[in-house]
This record gives sequence, C-alpha cells and structure tokens, in this order.
Amino acid sequence: MLDKVGKYQFLAEPFHCDFSGRLFMGHLGNHMLNAADFHSTDRGFGMKYLMAIQRSWVLSRLAIEITEMPEQYTRFNVETWVENAMRFFTQRNFAVTDDSGKVYGYGRSVWAMIDTETRQPCDILAIKDGAINDWIENQKPCPIDKGGRVKMSDNAEFVHAIDTYYNDVDINGHINSVKYIEHILDIWPIDWYRDHRIQRFEIAYVAEAHAGDKLSFYREKEDDNTYNVRIVRTDGTECCRSKVKFA
Repeated sequence: MLDKVGKYQFLAEPFHCDFSGRLFMGHLGNHMLNAADFHSTDRGFGMKYLMAIQRSWVLSRLAIEITEMPEQYTRFNVETWVENAMRFFTQRNFAVTDDSGKVYGYGRSVWAMIDTETRQPCDILAIKDGAINDWIENQKPCPIDKGGRVKMSDNAEFVHAIDTYYNDVDINGHINSVKYIEHILDIWPIDWYRDHRIQRFEIAYVAEAHAGDKLSFYREKEDDNTYNVRIVRTDGTECCRSKVKFA
C-alpha cells in the first residue's frame, strides 16, 4: 500500500548549483514538479495516464519558502502530498528535507487540469471517479503562507524584454513553468546575490505564452527586501505575476 505522502530523493548536482555552490531556485522548483508527477503517476492520475485521454495538469500557483538551499553533491528529499481537491483546482504541498530530519523549506502549489485539445479547464473529480480524493492528506502540516494576489501599480518599472525559444517550451506546448522562475530571478545581477538570498518565491500563472513570444518584465519594490514582478507577452496579455522576498 502506498502512503498518501510521497518521498523522493534528489541530488544537488554541481551544474544545477549557482556560484555559491547551492541549488538554483529554478532547479528546486523543477524537482518539486518532478516529485508531484512521480506521486500522481504512482497513484494513477499522473501525466502518463492523462495524456492518453487528452488531459494534462497545469501549474496555477507556486510558493516556495526556504531557510537554506542544499549544497552541491547533497542528497535531499522532496516530500509531497495533496492537501485538498476541488472540481477545477487541487492544492499540493511540499517539504524539502534530508534523511536526518533537517528541513530546508516548504512549498505550496495549486494545479488545474486542462483538455489538451481545447485548452479549457476540466473536472478533476471526473478522473477515475474522483480517485484523487483517496489520496488527500490534510493533517500533515505545511507551515508557510499560501500566498495571495500580487498587487502591482501601473507605475511598475520596465526592466527588459526577452525572446523565447525551443528550450523554453514544455510538454504542454507552452513556456515551461520553471523557465518563468529562472527568467524572473535573472532580473537581479549576480552581485545582488552575493549579498542576498531568496527567502520566499511566489508565482501565479495567468495566461500561456509560446515559443516566439517576446516576454516583457516589469518590477515594483514593495519594501526593502520584497519585489513584485509582472510578465507580459507579445500581444500585451499578462502571463504571470511573482513576488520575491530576499534576506
């Protein structure tokens, strides 16, 4: 019998670490998404099954709060579980730990399911007669805020615009969720990261972008350590918003 909580081991590979020798936030996010897929696949509602019936999971929101990033060559675990499931959204949590019980941080995410042909939302509870409900774990704590709406004014500073290419696109045919994280964190120069570390990262996905779209980045300072970011695609549609808190 599988446990409701999945636990998957990863390695902080040196080429996935930054100049300080610690894991990039984008790669940690990628490991969380992999853990989510392993967990759902093992329990019968993962991407492999869904793609066969023209369905797919899409990430709607992600919040990661970290007290320390794993160092290069460190083996660490990503634990993941489904906190609740509704018709069109499900909430999935994460804990990043090592085998000794050390906690690096936590994550919270919200997922939707879409029809891969129409790109429209689908009823999650219709999959295998609501099988996801058998795996809900709402007693395991995830002691970080869920995150809310990222508020930005019309006076946000335009930072730059970038083009998108083949390597930006994922299995769903749109810009990969993790690529947005990497592009957002590239707004700050490397010298900034010599004196600051990312304490909390939030992102909310609003609309899809595709290869060839030009992404424009706007930044607004909330306080001394917190910045809000908006990404807009070629046609002026907002793709996502993010909040980055540094320590």
